[in-house]
Amino acid sequence: MKEQQSWNPRTTLGKQVQNKEITKIDEILKKGRVILEEQIVDNLLELETELLLIGQSKGKFGGGQRRVFRQTQKKTKEGNKPRFTTMAVVGDKNGHVGMGYGKSKETVPAREKAIRRAKLNIFIIRRGSGSWESQSPEPHSIPFAVEGKCGSVIVKLIPAPKGTGLCIEKECAKVLELAGIQDVWSKTYGQTKNKINLIKALENALKQLSKTKVQLKQSESMFILEGSEEKREETTEEVAKKKTSNKKEESEKEKLKKTESKKITTKKKTKK
Repeated sequence: MKEQQSWNPRTTLGKQVQNKEITKIDEILKKGRVILEEQIVDNLLELETELLLIGQSKGKFGGGQRRVFRQTQKKTKEGNKPRFTTMAVVGDKNGHVGMGYGKSKETVPAREKAIRRAKLNIFIIRRGSGSWESQSPEPHSIPFAVEGKCGSVIVKLIPAPKGTGLCIEKECAKVLELAGIQDVWSKTYGQTKNKINLIKALENALKQLSKTKVQLKQSESMFILEGSEEKREETTEEVAKKKTSNKKEESEKEKLKKTESKKITTKKKTKK
């Protein structure tokens, strides 16, 4: 909250957000406007951040424990100069996610760079229920299969029925969880040990969801939702349909009551 109060926006987009002319991030992302200040995303979304385990600590025979920072060294006359790289994921678990890559001579600046770039690289995800095994109206999975590539790594995401869970590599599962996807199947090809290429391939696959064109009939059948899930206002046609259905139900109930009353009267007469 202190950072938001002391924020002095430099771009026109930042000034519009501060003046509350823009209240939703979907208005910015769907128009293709570029975000140059991380405070814009902080004001419009409630984000959760997580660092991915892309590095490995030194161990015997190269079998060290996985860690957040990936360390590399440069040999010079003065000595070894280490550099640290990190990858951060930012998401609201409601159709928005971003990934960032940071590199520095020290660990803290590398982490801050990664988180800042993740906020600037945020994008919308299209969710749905595209599995033929279940037709739940909730957008718990992806609407159709997509594929992304980076280097030799290929990641293929397949829609799954409700209750399956995230059947994918652990670091990729963190990304999908922050994006708001609950159930998915996956296939991976290539040198998947390179976690940076694996995560970038996943990012390209998720961006393919919003790039593909979908007809209205398909979007209705697969319950496609783009961006955040909000309470939608009912149209006049839907209100009229509800009224007619309620009237039909009331008339049917009255008919049942009349038939039951007739049966009771007939039974009494037969007893007499």
